[in-house]
Amino acid sequence: MRPWRGVMNLDDLAKRIRAAREKRHLKQTDLASALQVSPQAVSKWERGENAPDIALLVPLARLLAVSVDALLGAYAEDRDVFEATVLAAGAQDAREKSETLSPRDFAAWANGVCAQMTEAVLAHGGVPVKYMGPGILAFFSGTDHARRAAEALLGAKRVAAAPIKGAAAEGLIYFGPIGHPDYAQPDVMGEPVTIALAAMDWAAANTKSGLVTAVAAKGGGAVGDRRLGTRRRVKFDRVIHEAVLREIRV
Repeated sequence: MRPWRGVMNLDDLAKRIRAAREKRHLKQTDLASALQVSPQAVSKWERGENAPDIALLVPLARLLAVSVDALLGAYAEDRDVFEATVLAAGAQDAREKSETLSPRDFAAWANGVCAQMTEAVLAHGGVPVKYMGPGILAFFSGTDHARRAAEALLGAKRVAAAPIKGAAAEGLIYFGPIGHPDYAQPDVMGEPVTIALAAMDWAAANTKSGLVTAVAAKGGGAVGDRRLGTRRRVKFDRVIHEAVLREIRV
């Protein structure tokens, strides 16, 4: 099915999608996971064999940090700030492992933990951004992004070979290259990142599961789910707004 042929040039659309994806250092599988479509569908978009469904244009544009008009070729306009849920997760016993294992063995252990957490993120349509020792930073956008991030934390908790701590924080994020132009790497920035990293350590010390959802007190409510515990307002250092935290019950 080629619903847009005759309306616009699919080859040009394919080039714009691929160029925007590569600019943000995303894989086709990242787009597929974030948009909840098959990798084959994304591949067809980039080969000019088909076009995204109209319902996917807005989330696709947000993920690629361009406007819908730019995606469709009307004009070029970057849009690199959007609503998302940031996931920060790591191994609770990382310090102990680093002190008892050799550097090589610790790296092997950390790689194993990161692989397990990454699979949990991908299984729920998240986009891995970077690793922090035996820990991961990722984001979820599109439909039900907060719920999917919480599910990913639960998934990581179930499969990881180490006790996991983690937080999923909602809000506006910047996603794009950071650093010297010759060495820049894609990264996420914004208050949800700071809150997620702080809430992850808070969860390890203050909850049974070691997992929480979070949102700045000025923002909307955290994901609604009966598995979530009572709301707690917490003020973290280096974060302007209080955060509303809820434990994710295992």
